[in-house]
Amino acid sequence: MAGFRYESDRVTAWCPGCGNFPLRKALVSALQELRLAPEQVVMYSGIGQAAKMPHYIRVNGFNGLHGRALPPSLGMRVANPGLKVIVESGDGDTYGEGGNHLLHNIRRNPDLTHLVHDNQIYGLTKGQASPTTGPDQTTSVQPNGITAQPFNPIRFALGMRASFVARGFVGEQDHLKELIKTAIEHRGYALVDILQPCISFNKVNTYQWYQQRVYKLDQDYNPNDYRVAIAKAEEWGERIPLGVIYREERPVFRDYLQQLDDKPLVEKSVQPADLEYLLEDFR
Repeated sequence: MAGFRYESDRVTAWCPGCGNFPLRKALVSALQELRLAPEQVVMYSGIGQAAKMPHYIRVNGFNGLHGRALPPSLGMRVANPGLKVIVESGDGDTYGEGGNHLLHNIRRNPDLTHLVHDNQIYGLTKGQASPTTGPDQTTSVQPNGITAQPFNPIRFALGMRASFVARGFVGEQDHLKELIKTAIEHRGYALVDILQPCISFNKVNTYQWYQQRVYKLDQDYNPNDYRVAIAKAEEWGERIPLGVIYREERPVFRDYLQQLDDKPLVEKSVQPADLEYLLEDFR
């Protein structure tokens, strides 16, 4: 697609073979096919390998604290309705440190896209278990195995009634690209949990492991059926579904702010209120 160049010339800090590379390609292709100019997109991230994405793609970018990518993205969504807001964060960043923000942003349903790099391990901090690490794994920090049940992000998001819940896999790049496009076009909070191998620290969930298990939801699947979506959310292990698992249309966070219109806040005229009556109390 001619016109816009998104990929940065910076040398990445990702390991060769990291799932972040095909994910970036899928995202770039999605933005190109949606004909979004770089200045129309703003990307927020926390801390981690996934959070380096704004460094390696030519759009507006903001790095927050670990687990804190969602609060500033919500602020942007309120301040400027004209931008496409994308959050990029890892499974630890999102489901661990950022779990409380995830919960309340699902409740608020802001109009933004949340792409979670789910490699089921903490990659930047050298391989300790994340919330989605399976119980059959050992790490340098958990040499005797994981003592907690893995977090199921799809089941959680459905339980919170998120307006858009999907799962992708970097080994199915064209399919992932279409998922990202659909998520960006959705009006509301769109969670896309993206399976992507960490070749350095996760020796269980490899490309081959996923390829033997993932399957795409067929065209007859109805993503508006909540009960069917719940059943799909429970599938993990021998069969792992990919695609839009659930979606519904409902008001977004900004719809409830009646004082706002379709203009960015910077373009709104401010009329200072007469606060003289308040000053009288101090005289």
